[in-house]
Amino acid sequence: MKKLLILGIGNPDRQDDGVAWHVLVALAAHLKQTVPNSPEEEFEEANPQLLFTLQLTPDLAETLAAYDMVCFVDAHTSEVQAELQRIELEPKYQRSPFTHHLTPETCLALSETLYGATPRAILVSVKGYHFDFSTQLSPQTSALAVEATNVIREWVTVNKRS
Repeated sequence: MKKLLILGIGNPDRQDDGVAWHVLVALAAHLKQTVPNSPEEEFEEANPQLLFTLQLTPDLAETLAAYDMVCFVDAHTSEVQAELQRIELEPKYQRSPFTHHLTPETCLALSETLYGATPRAILVSVKGYHFDFSTQLSPQTSALAVEATNVIREWVTVNKRS
């Protein structure tokens, strides 16, 4: 059986930027896993493994190397027109204007370079509409979170056994 990781990224205190947290909570409930009380707590060990982080960091390359497949979940802004997108990812070093920002592709490239492991990966990206100080999603993004959860559930079903 393939080892799957679903890695949510975002700030749950900045409204729609925290959509990944809400998606992971919904997935945990669907998978009958224990749902943490807050984003600071870890999800239980399972397959698929659920993991939440505020941002991608170089040390996550080691974590990625332990999995066959990874699904990154994140919010996007109006620069991306689609409300919900599912993108296949390839390892690729990418420059960022921010010194603290890594892309999923860069994390995959670090995993490949440092650990010789390249899990197959996708990004499920949900459009965020409001980024105020709140732990509640906007109505628009909340509806998209349900759709994203369903996309990821299908991804898990197809890939867990294949």
